[in-house]
Amino acid sequence: MKKNVLVLCTGNSCRSQIMHGFLEKFAGEKAKIYSAGIETHGLNPNAVKTMKEVGIDISHHTSNNILEYKDVEFDFIITVCDHANENCPYFPANALRLHHNFKDPAKAKGTEEELRKEFAEARDEIQKYAQNFVEKYL
Repeated sequence: MKKNVLVLCTGNSCRSQIMHGFLEKFAGEKAKIYSAGIETHGLNPNAVKTMKEVGIDISHHTSNNILEYKDVEFDFIITVCDHANENCPYFPANALRLHHNFKDPAKAKGTEEELRKEFAEARDEIQKYAQNFVEKYL
């Protein structure tokens, strides 16, 4: 049976979108992946670029508010930033809650190359977490 997995961040624009893309790739038919924010900030174009570099297209993703999924029974809720972990609304579900605070590349400053490097580092860290999650839980 497919598991429902929610990836939660503050604005559902970057880290949660990257995790969403990797989980879809690694989980395949084992899970339905959702991502949301406690706010919505739109899809970060640098997140889309960094995922394209590894062959994953997230350009079709949307930035969703967590309340849009209040009726979904989640098996797992993964928070990818401390703010979302601390401010996540209560879900009356038996979901296993997991948390990892990934550095936010969207807050990086610098040249285009420095920004690309920040996004790539965050992407690679998120990829490892996503692979481990799928191996352990799905």
